[in-house]
Amino acid sequence: MLAREELSLIGDNYRMDPTWIVRLDAPGDGPRLAVKDCIDVEGLPTTAGCQLIAEQASPAARDAAVVAAARRAGARIVGKTNLAELCWSASGLNPWSGTPVNPADPRRIPGGSSSGSAVAVAAGEADAALGTDTGGSVRIPAACCAVVGLKTTWGRVPVDGVYPLAPSLDTVGPLGADVAAVELGMRLIEPGFTAGSCEHAVGRIRPDIDIDPVTDAAIDAALAAAGLRVTEVAGFDFRAANGAGNVLIDVEAYQANAHLIPHFDRLSPQIRRNMTESAEVTADQRDAASRTRLEVRDWFTAMLDRHPFLAMPTLTGPPPLFGERSMSLTVLTMPANLAGLPALALPVPAGPACLPASLQLIGPPGGEERLIALGRVIEASLGARGPALLRGARIGPGAAPIPEQVRMT
Repeated sequence: MLAREELSLIGDNYRMDPTWIVRLDAPGDGPRLAVKDCIDVEGLPTTAGCQLIAEQASPAARDAAVVAAARRAGARIVGKTNLAELCWSASGLNPWSGTPVNPADPRRIPGGSSSGSAVAVAAGEADAALGTDTGGSVRIPAACCAVVGLKTTWGRVPVDGVYPLAPSLDTVGPLGADVAAVELGMRLIEPGFTAGSCEHAVGRIRPDIDIDPVTDAAIDAALAAAGLRVTEVAGFDFRAANGAGNVLIDVEAYQANAHLIPHFDRLSPQIRRNMTESAEVTADQRDAASRTRLEVRDWFTAMLDRHPFLAMPTLTGPPPLFGERSMSLTVLTMPANLAGLPALALPVPAGPACLPASLQLIGPPGGEERLIALGRVIEASLGARGPALLRGARIGPGAAPIPEQVRMT
């Protein structure tokens, strides 16, 4: 259990830099790896971004499986990153530990729940970072912060030593400033990982919801610039999938966090609201959501039999401004979780609000190597990657540059 003095030091750290729960001095030459603070690092408490858990936590007796693998591969653990409380929000806001500042536009949310991991790589404070993705929690902050994030195939990467949100959906995956950094992150947690070959073709999903037209145009332009063969795909109910995913997360997250109920009043208002709503989910609602999950899996299986990859935006528009009521953040990311599929979020130029848009690529089970290969192709065709996309990158001959009024800090 943390002493009062240690908790005070952690609180001081939040006030200095809300990207991090704990920063570590890690000398050496290996790649700098940031670890989301729902993943155990030996000798450090895992807080899950929750004050109540932090006050009760003891230092982890051993590294989580992914951290142990990364150490064996030569990674230097440079700290544990901030996150949304209990991983149970896609905004990245945290009233206790603070909210990491989005380097792409400080007026906008960083996205969550892996907010600190996205900000750390966007700001150049880590070469790669680990996050978790249950309904979009790697891809959403990647999209908000204009970096790359990979949701892995469910079950491919071990989650031993990871604080659970919804075990039937939880995954661990890497974030990085560009595709090469994400490939590095995968190689750290899975020895021998390397990008494979890929077909230069995608099925372009046109979601049945309102998508910002500038976002849609940026996705189409990126696919065209890469010279991909594009086939239109329709017929998927995103609202139904998102609703089902949220029901399943609520059911499992309530069970995972039931031990906190005796101290309910010490949780944040958002988590109290989540717990209250989760307790009211009926068996019929749970069963209906499970049926929808099977339908989602069947649809994606059929589509990936016809197309090597599927492509669509990661978000329906620009990252929301603080205090702005806008789109569901998970409506485009949840389906890959329900289907258990790998998905890559990749920034592309000419998005809305003078920011990059985020292209989401979904592949078949175990298709991470091919997704990385396709991400490389698209990234190379854009002539810029990572932070450079915020500094006037162009798509194609004669295309207008992205305005330079929003820059990395």
